[in-house]
Amino acid sequence: MKRIFLGSLCLLLFLSSCKNETKDKQKVEVADSPDSTMRPIYIGTYTKKEGHVNGQAEGIYLVYQFPETGALEMDKTVASVVNPSFVKTSGDNKYLYAVSELGPKDGPAGLIYSYKINEDHSLEQTGSISTESFAPCYIAEDQSGQFIFVANYVGGVVMIYEKTADGSLKKLQKISLENPEKSNPHSVNISSNNKFAYITDLGNDRIWIFNLDLDTKSLKPNETPYIQLAEGSGPRHFAFSKTNEHAYTINELNGSISAFKIEQNGNLTHLKDISSLPEDFKGENSAADIHIHPSGDFLYVSNRGHNSIAAFSINQNTGSLKNIGFTDTRGATPRNFAISPEGTFLYVANQDSNDLVSFKIDLESGKLTETGKTLAIKTPVCIEFLN
Repeated sequence: MKRIFLGSLCLLLFLSSCKNETKDKQKVEVADSPDSTMRPIYIGTYTKKEGHVNGQAEGIYLVYQFPETGALEMDKTVASVVNPSFVKTSGDNKYLYAVSELGPKDGPAGLIYSYKINEDHSLEQTGSISTESFAPCYIAEDQSGQFIFVANYVGGVVMIYEKTADGSLKKLQKISLENPEKSNPHSVNISSNNKFAYITDLGNDRIWIFNLDLDTKSLKPNETPYIQLAEGSGPRHFAFSKTNEHAYTINELNGSISAFKIEQNGNLTHLKDISSLPEDFKGENSAADIHIHPSGDFLYVSNRGHNSIAAFSINQNTGSLKNIGFTDTRGATPRNFAISPEGTFLYVANQDSNDLVSFKIDLESGKLTETGKTLAIKTPVCIEFLN
């Protein structure tokens, strides 16, 4: 009996040792991979010197966010692309699309690249295709996830593509807007019901309105083909309210925000303009980006020159805005910014000071507080969360 007991005891100790060894190996394997609580973010950049920017980056960067603290951690360069100034993840999180903002001296046209997003968040290129004009600057996806839209800042051209099985794109339609020598399409925005597309045209001071026809896989002019804004306003980016009853543009040239009511037929009724700048500001400014908080209660815009994020509360019934403050971005030329999916942090890409700066959002007031957490990154101009 004594020998049997000792033998069993030895076996148990051996099994226990193996079990602990396996646990230790599992701990090492987990420690070598990104923490599951960290959220991946893709950063678009400028990689070479242009007339408006001294691009210094390597391409598209992968960064991780700590949702509890708002801190950011650099991972690596995941794609070497020339001037990937706008990047967009697909709604199903399977693919990432990136423009290559090329000018006439760089080649026959700009490009849009397609990437598969791997499990470790690295990128695997599946294709590239011409944008058929220059300086592509914005990418949108329709609500079905079937179509991709690209705005070319130069030449008045907007492209529509269809996704293929591997996420790469094939051309469906080329739209040439009026006054191509003057036209500067800066964004394409698809309505929540997937019926309408709104194209902001900075050069023509217009928002073009198209019907999205899923049967013919094309855009067709709305019965009201465009809404004209004030001369010299320069509509740049566009945002829908949470109720989808109102919409807003940030106007780059005069620094105003235009509010609209969205009609059943897709038309926009212009309600009011409000400044994105303090009343006493006298310097030069170029407004850039606009986003609405996930709660629908707050709207934020970025100002290059004043170097601020302007915050507004939204009356969700009327669509009216009320200023609640201006926050210094602690850097130069805040182009793009992004709000974390849970709405607790706002991140600013300061293009000319080469950093990302984190701000805490007060969920009651909408006001921003600097967290003190920044990440050095070369010429960042686009921040895209992978949800």
